[in-house]
Amino acid sequence: MANPARLNRIAEQIQRELSEILHTELKDPGVGMITITDVDVSADLAHARVFFTSLGDAQALAQSQAGLRRAAGFLRSALGRRIKVHNTPELHFEYDASVERGVRLTQLIDAAVADRTPDQE
Repeated sequence: MANPARLNRIAEQIQRELSEILHTELKDPGVGMITITDVDVSADLAHARVFFTSLGDAQALAQSQAGLRRAAGFLRSALGRRIKVHNTPELHFEYDASVERGVRLTQLIDAAVADRTPDQE
């Protein structure tokens, strides 16, 4: 069984390096403005689920997902040059809706608080 602390360090390094690669090296305009929020690495380091958020509507999200899938080979190759592991994990990109859910919950809480009358406090 893999060491969980090592897997966390590798996941954090992949997140940092992918963020930098996306910002400095990737020239695909279809990817758009994305943020890598988390990386989950399998125990055998063969696969990495990369969670991201994107600005924009559903169409922009679909474009970003398609762009990331197109660029997965390039990103894996660039990542392999930057990190020191025996095999660079295969990258699987997934949209992270947790930020969107958090914003929605905050809006609901704010609306509920605004609807309260002073005597309800």
